Amino acid sequence: MTQFFRDSLKVSQGIILSKANGLVVFKFSADDQGNLKNLVIYYADDAILVQPVIDAMKKTNHKWIIPDKEKLHDFVIPFQIRFHGKGADSKDDQAALYNFYLKHKPITGTDQIPLNLATLLPAVTLVYSNEP
Repeated sequence: MTQFFRDSLKVSQGIILSKANGLVVFKFSADDQGNLKNLVIYYADDAILVQPVIDAMKKTNHKWIIPDKEKLHDFVIPFQIRFHGKGADSKDDQAALYNFYLKHKPITGTDQIPLNLATLLPAVTLVYSNEP
């Protein structure tokens, strides 16, 4: 699963230019056919980080296996997106990272996640650079 997401997550040019870093936490449900249902953002460090994760999640439709023939099962999955390039220690990159940190606008959910009814999946970490 982790390898699938590493291969499927494609950061946008906007993410690369802004040197965006952060966490995105999704809760979603899967039905007995493995279809995605009810994709909910519980936390995101910034909206710019959300779209690549949604695109990757859509590629998983019909692939989720739920336990014990339940009709619906909830999953929680965190994604960590980080910038690191050869020039990550340069003043320009440091300034861009700091600028993103100052201007980011977190998205937070107000509902609680009932963890006794959800499976917490391993975190997916994607490290990208501004180099081809």
